Amino acid sequence: MDSLVAEIIKWVLEHLDYWVVTLFMAIESSFIPVPSEAIVPPAAWMAMTSDKMNIILVVIFATIGADLGALINYYLAKFLGRPIIYSFANSRFGHMCLINEEKVKHAEEYFREHGSASTFFGRLIPAVRQLISIPAGLAGMRLDKFILYTTLGAGIWNSVLAILGYLIYKYTDLKSTNDVYDIASKYSHEIGYVILGVAAAAILFLIYKGTRRK
Repeated sequence: MDSLVAEIIKWVLEHLDYWVVTLFMAIESSFIPVPSEAIVPPAAWMAMTSDKMNIILVVIFATIGADLGALINYYLAKFLGRPIIYSFANSRFGHMCLINEEKVKHAEEYFREHGSASTFFGRLIPAVRQLISIPAGLAGMRLDKFILYTTLGAGIWNSVLAILGYLIYKYTDLKSTNDVYDIASKYSHEIGYVILGVAAAAILFLIYKGTRRK
């Protein structure tokens, strides 16, 4: 499985365009382990080095792809139900997709603790991002709220990755998308946790201001 993923990543890095960004961000956002660091930062870097792509459109198409992948998980969970989802998580194919019962349970617990907003915050957490749509589907979360929170969370995450690609272009002399992927993989998780902390602090501040007014 690792060698297959490596070959897929190699192909993605060699064929980046808007269609590839959208398709593989949809795959990454579902349950197939293709890292977003192999897609958005190299595409953003490429947008800065040539006129093939635009960095803003990279974020937009990446977010559209993330929404499509999240909807796949949402509807599979909603219509198949918990027993089949957990059977898949415990299956050999599920393990090949890096899913197991413990990860699904963790995503469900996170959803129960944080409610609908977890589909926003969950998109910023590496261990939860791809799976948070499953408990949303199992719980029958309203589709409009699901799409809104998913789009906001995915948009922020993809913007972080695109900025990382831009910074790599501006402050390094890397010459290939593969080199960009390597350095993006090294730092994207740390940056994601910082963004999550800032978002949480901002929301707590707004809640505090609202309670003070009351």
